[in-house]
Amino acid sequence: MSDRDLETRFQEAVEIASKMSQASLPQDVQLRLYAYYKQSTFGTIDYNQANSNFDLRNAFKTNAWMQISHLSVEEAKELYIEAIHSITEKE
Repeated sequence: MSDRDLETRFQEAVEIASKMSQASLPQDVQLRLYAYYKQSTFGTIDYNQANSNFDLRNAFKTNAWMQISHLSVEEAKELYIEAIHSITEKE
C-alpha cells in the first residue's frame, strides 16, 4: 500500500475519532489513541522537552506516548486506524 493510501486512511480515522465522545471511551483507550496519534504526527517523543508544569493528566499522556516510542510513524498510523475501526465496530 502506498504512503498516500496510509495517509488517507489515517485522516479518515482522525475524522471518525473527532466525532467520538471522550466520555464514551475508557481512559486507557483514550491514552492509547492519544499516544498513537502523537507518534503518528510528531514521531518519537523528545525526552528533553519535559513539561515544567507537572500535572497528573499530562504525565499519563506523556507516559503513554513514551511506551510506544519504538514504533515508526507508519506503524503508529496503522495501529491508530485499527484501534478506531475496532471501536466503531463495537458500537
